[in-house]
Amino acid sequence: MEKLDFKATDTALYGGKPGRIDRVDVPPMMFLMIDGQGDPNSAPAYSEAVQALYGMSYGLKFHAKAALGRDHVVGPLEGLWWAEDFADFTANRRAGWRWTMMIRQPDWITEQSVAKVQAGKGILAPLRLARLAEGACLQTLYLGPYAEEGPVIARLHAEIAAQGLRPTGHHHEIYLGDPRKVAPQKLKTILRQPVGP
Repeated sequence: MEKLDFKATDTALYGGKPGRIDRVDVPPMMFLMIDGQGDPNSAPAYSEAVQALYGMSYGLKFHAKAALGRDHVVGPLEGLWWAEDFADFTANRRAGWRWTMMIRQPDWITEQSVAKVQAGKGILAPLRLARLAEGACLQTLYLGPYAEEGPVIARLHAEIAAQGLRPTGHHHEIYLGDPRKVAPQKLKTILRQPVGP
């Protein structure tokens, strides 16, 4: 049985070189998502959302393998980040941060599959299956601790302005390393910003 691996099939979307800013065209993709608010380091809702996403994603993988004869690698955790008051970001007031945490799903995963697996696992989190269409984006591969991303994000936004573009959509991060197993200075994160004219 062939196994779908998004990082292998969509290398431009999940790779890069630290220090380089790439322009990518991101097609519409299906995600399992949970929305929330608060400091990702201390808000219980954040850790509960991540746990539910992984539990469901592995459940969906095994469900699809048994029911559909199709297999895939569970994708990395991703997050969309924003704040009602942008100063909450610049001042690092994390209680005001809003987020949508998500894990990409193959197109063969349906809402019916999600409902079946969610009921079977007894997961009560407000999950949803939705398609995200970002289109044109600038992104960079960041290497280091999450708390020190600020200057790299600022450089990304400076490049957006230098190209005569403007940010559209939410700041998007793709976590390619597991902070439980990888030293903070070796963590790899894709920092992506959708852009428009």
